[in-house]
Amino acid sequence: MPRWYERDQAVGGRVVRDGAADPDAWLAAAYSDTTLVTRVGALHADHAEPGNVVTSGMSTSSSTEPGLVVGMYRHAVLTDGCRTLVTTGTGYGTALACHRLGYDLVTSVDVDPYLVEAATDRLASIGHHPETAVCDLTQGPLPGEYDRIVSTVSVPTIPAAWLKALRPGGRLVTTITGTGLILYADKTADGGGSGRTSFEPASFMGARHRDDYEETVPAAVWDEAESGDGKESVSRHFLVFVPEAWSIRSMLQLSSTAISGTRTAATPSGWHILTAHGSVPTPPHPGSPPPSTKAAHAAYGTPWRTSSTASAGWANSPCMAPASPSRPTARPPSPAGTGRPLCSH
Repeated sequence: MPRWYERDQAVGGRVVRDGAADPDAWLAAAYSDTTLVTRVGALHADHAEPGNVVTSGMSTSSSTEPGLVVGMYRHAVLTDGCRTLVTTGTGYGTALACHRLGYDLVTSVDVDPYLVEAATDRLASIGHHPETAVCDLTQGPLPGEYDRIVSTVSVPTIPAAWLKALRPGGRLVTTITGTGLILYADKTADGGGSGRTSFEPASFMGARHRDDYEETVPAAVWDEAESGDGKESVSRHFLVFVPEAWSIRSMLQLSSTAISGTRTAATPSGWHILTAHGSVPTPPHPGSPPPSTKAAHAAYGTPWRTSSTASAGWANSPCMAPASPSRPTARPPSPAGTGRPLCSH
């Protein structure tokens, strides 16, 4: 990972950092337990000029926080002989899987041809030669059959292609898009799956199907929310910032059509948070809700209402257990409840 993006509040955006130009910073970043963004919109840091500032766009690829990658593999219960499919990104997670299992048991896939090519070359430079492929993980078909599937991109529901590629008794691990829920589930004899969500929260970028995510909220909507006449309310109660409240965010995502559109804006009187969350009865344009009722009327011509949170649905995934989350354990249960991992050879 020779280059990455680093947020710099002083310049109001993300700055492209070049490792070769500052080896000490490169080493510190590489060994930090944090996620390093490597792609914003369609521009990969490798293809950007060092020092260039990017002020807009969503993160579309990264090198995941090392501790989180290890946590995902721990939920997968990787053991000797398990043929495993992982997602590529920078190739860091793939390298860990190769080190643990041997590269001949690892397959790494990504929807982005450049990421696959770059990771393949970098892995080869340290002696790892896993099978790599460009494919849309959510659509399939996947390149083979596996004992483990570990996805560090989130999905709204478990793709049928995963269950088809997973061997009997195998395990999949991923996160549910828009939530802080890590899901791990084992394939059952009927071709379905059964599992649970982890006590520990985590969130990954959503799966994408092209160079960048589709625009769900037009820029004009955000501009209207920031510059238009808004309604200001004052309360003695604490304001919950939903995107950072893992439990509430996850509950709303599972029980509502859509959750939040959030943007902060600087004004002479300080920072204002423009946000809305809820559901549209019949949204003409699916996606993130506008940040104000007025903007919603302007963009979609339909009012927003507060969602009921009396009960949270757990039916977004055929592999999600309906039972209440259990207390954390020192080690995730073995696949299929056997007491030891099942691997087909």
